[in-house]
Amino acid sequence: MDSCSLFNIKGKNILITGGAKGIGRMITQGYAESGANVFITGRDGKACESVVAELQPVVAKAGGSIFAIPANLQSYEECERLVAELTTAIGQAGRAKGLHVLVNNAGAVWGADIDSYPDHAWNKVLTLDLQRVFTLSQKALPLLEQAATADDPARLIHIGSIDGIRTPSTSNFAYSAAKAGLHQLSRHLARDLGPRFVTSNVIACGPFPSHMMKATLEAAGDYIKSEVPLRRVGKPEDAAGACIYLSSKAGAFCNGATIRVDGGASQVAKI
Repeated sequence: MDSCSLFNIKGKNILITGGAKGIGRMITQGYAESGANVFITGRDGKACESVVAELQPVVAKAGGSIFAIPANLQSYEECERLVAELTTAIGQAGRAKGLHVLVNNAGAVWGADIDSYPDHAWNKVLTLDLQRVFTLSQKALPLLEQAATADDPARLIHIGSIDGIRTPSTSNFAYSAAKAGLHQLSRHLARDLGPRFVTSNVIACGPFPSHMMKATLEAAGDYIKSEVPLRRVGKPEDAAGACIYLSSKAGAFCNGATIRVDGGASQVAKI
């Protein structure tokens, strides 16, 4: 057993949704620094292109590559277009066949009290955070199977949340419900896709310095840190490291798991 190759993901083709911002950006950098062939998508095309330009020297030094394929994943047709363009991009680049890893990270959140929570928030949040995870996983399945082997399966990695495990103290009804559904969807996919050599796992994130958490951390950052058993919020390497583990040989037998990357926050009741 070679520990150096155990976590090696160099040369793998990886798609990260929402890969230009927040936790997705953290994961993108981790893969780029590891020499993977990274494809990022999101509805903000300028942000995607900016991240590609920023990380180009990093990924080149590591022996990989990075590309942006902007898409609005609220749209079913955009999911189809994304997969079609990804298929073409992988083929034209002459890299390893297929898609080794799909990271379903793109998401939306909506906070409001129960008396004013709008109906349209449910459509927005559940579509992106849950339904399109299934859509994109389904559409990308031929590419995933193309890259999969018995010893090194293709991977579905879903970025969930501890709010889908515990009852959150904030009024984010659609978000917490969507993440709980995502965790169950991942387990269902793990069972059905395992025989096709595609694994499905969740990384349930706690507090990280992302766009979604910005206002909360600005208002109550010190309190939140004090309530996390490790007394801090997540760092980029925490999110990236968990994804690299699941994408490597080290995580090849992990299927249907929900890994809490939260510093122990989900074990306490106050946040």
